[in-house]
Amino acid sequence: MFIGYAVVAALLALALSASAFLTFTRNPQIVGSMTKLDVPDSWLPRLASLKAAGALGLLAGLAVPALGGAAAIGVALYFIGALITHLRAKDYAVAPVVVITLLAIAALVLRSAST
Repeated sequence: MFIGYAVVAALLALALSASAFLTFTRNPQIVGSMTKLDVPDSWLPRLASLKAAGALGLLAGLAVPALGGAAAIGVALYFIGALITHLRAKDYAVAPVVVITLLAIAALVLRSAST
């Protein structure tokens, strides 16, 4: 189970890192999407920091199981919030959000099963 966690955590950390980088650098596509969802521009650095922290926590979870589990819970909650935000704005292009949420849940299950 640990190898499964390592693979899922690494893939999820890569996706979160890329998303955090694009949010920090205010990629026009990210900013446009956030604007469409009525997310205030001032929130972007905080949201990017949460994604970066989640990526670091998942990777640290390779050595510290509790940290990996906590990071997976945090990432899942973040993206559940993102899903709710999309649905409230009547934006149904939610496939990436759902995939990342499911990956976070898988990371939590695999991390828990490997201890």
